Amino acid sequence: MKKVKYIPSGGLAFFEEKEMKKLAKYAKEGWILEKFAGLGYKLRKEESKDIEYSLDYQKEADDEYFAFFEAAGWSHVCSVGNEIHIFSAPTGTKPIYTDKPTTVEKYEREKKQMGKAALPFFISTVVFWLLNVFSSWEWVPESIGIFFQLLGMISLIILIFPGLPYLSYQFKLWKLRKE
Repeated sequence: MKKVKYIPSGGLAFFEEKEMKKLAKYAKEGWILEKFAGLGYKLRKEESKDIEYSLDYQKEADDEYFAFFEAAGWSHVCSVGNEIHIFSAPTGTKPIYTDKPTTVEKYEREKKQMGKAALPFFISTVVFWLLNVFSSWEWVPESIGIFFQLLGMISLIILIFPGLPYLSYQFKLWKLRKE
């Protein structure tokens, strides 16, 4: 029998609650989250558990940070980049985020961080595409225009990784403020 299973992630920025529920469902089947693995999760086979998972974002998390969650009944499961942390607790434990202001603060922090990462790639994508347009108007040589088009495409592809999460956090914030 397999003792390890890898499952893909739909994207924490987009489907945070759904991802945590999916991990809880697997835990009930005896597949317990061990760590992040590439674009998903590594689960190990154990006895089934009735637990919930919760996600938090904290840069440079220290012992005090983890002790705070431990005192609230949440055990640290895994982290990625000492910034994204998943905790588990028995089903029915008080959620990590229970009020709107702290939830808004959580998503504001992440939106700001993703925005800082996305902005240079957004600007470079626009600049490279404009330079490519200028080459079609023969303001710059065509060979340089093709080079700018290639750089613009590369920049756009890279922009997707911080840009889409940024938009997702923006949408979550809009929904929270609308409620």
